[in-house]
Amino acid sequence: MLVLPTADGGLEDYEPGEPRSWERRATPPTSRVAYAAAHVVADPRADNGPGAAASVDWDATLRFRRHLWSHGLRVADAMDTAQRNMGLDWAATRALIQRSAAEAKAFGDPAELVACGAGTDHAPGAATLDEIIAAYEQQIHVVRAAGAGAIIMASRQLARLARGPEDYHEVYGRLLSQTDRPVILHWLGEMFDPALAGYWGSRDLSEATASFLALVRDHASRIDGVKVSLLDADHEVRLRAALPGGVRLYTGDDFNYPDLIAGGSDALLGIFDAIAPAAAVALRALDDGRDDLYEEALRPTVPLARKIFEAPTYRYKTGIVFLAWLNGHQDAFAMVNGAQSARSVVHLAEVFRLADAVGLLADPGLAETRMRALLATYGVDG
Repeated sequence: MLVLPTADGGLEDYEPGEPRSWERRATPPTSRVAYAAAHVVADPRADNGPGAAASVDWDATLRFRRHLWSHGLRVADAMDTAQRNMGLDWAATRALIQRSAAEAKAFGDPAELVACGAGTDHAPGAATLDEIIAAYEQQIHVVRAAGAGAIIMASRQLARLARGPEDYHEVYGRLLSQTDRPVILHWLGEMFDPALAGYWGSRDLSEATASFLALVRDHASRIDGVKVSLLDADHEVRLRAALPGGVRLYTGDDFNYPDLIAGGSDALLGIFDAIAPAAAVALRALDDGRDDLYEEALRPTVPLARKIFEAPTYRYKTGIVFLAWLNGHQDAFAMVNGAQSARSVVHLAEVFRLADAVGLLADPGLAETRMRALLATYGVDG
């Protein structure tokens, strides 16, 4: 029995339920391509405070990727879930890309099993489009040299410098002309990173979408898919229908993913880090034409996802890491940049309840012990 804080400032007795037994198969689903955007595990014994260089627990970080692959999910690495632009510096990112791709070889082809973000975050002072392109090229080279697939991430530096759609087309066009295999383009909304407001050349969504689609159509043979994280389901459906044949729409909508995946989107989702067992079962149900099982496995996870990704959305990584700790995937609730403090104990208590409600606490005894220890640090008598 736990005593958990409530949103109204009170306390309530809470008894965790029984875990659900989720079928585990390492073979990937066939009806959708599905990536889980994976977090990094901070070394709890290192100085990972705000502004410090990231120190990573590599054993636990790679063990978590094996957990995702063991459920048949692909891994999207070195993305915002791994705290890119929010504490994970380029030195740690480069090592993560190389280590993750090498680890994937035990499960198959790294270029199929892991896709890594390539951006410009190591060049914050980039002052021209040529410098931005050079920064992108450097990171893409690191990703491809490691054997992973490439995801071209949105660039804060480009968002700052671009004068309009033509500058985005110049940068992305030159990058895409050099690719040795199709890449994923990432459109990350400002709710995930306020510095990306107005990406693709306009703050007007319809104008930005027109610019984006023009770029995709011009380079469709070099684009595997587009990963869209705007939390706007209607927009995603329209965009998916407008894409050229052969270009996938990877949903990044952590609020509306059951309907979007069922409707035809593939997936590249941060929430899949936390709900991997349920997501894998649901995706295989789609393979088998079992819409009922798909709904039964995935739909109940939406309240948990909406809680983890509630505003300010960019703090969602805290809830992701919190659940990994509760489930024994890492030894400490610690994050690079000290980000474990980005959510309140009330928020985390509700994440605990919602994960328990859908059977995603693999060992309720362990989760209860760890939750009790966390509550004690907040002075909650659990």
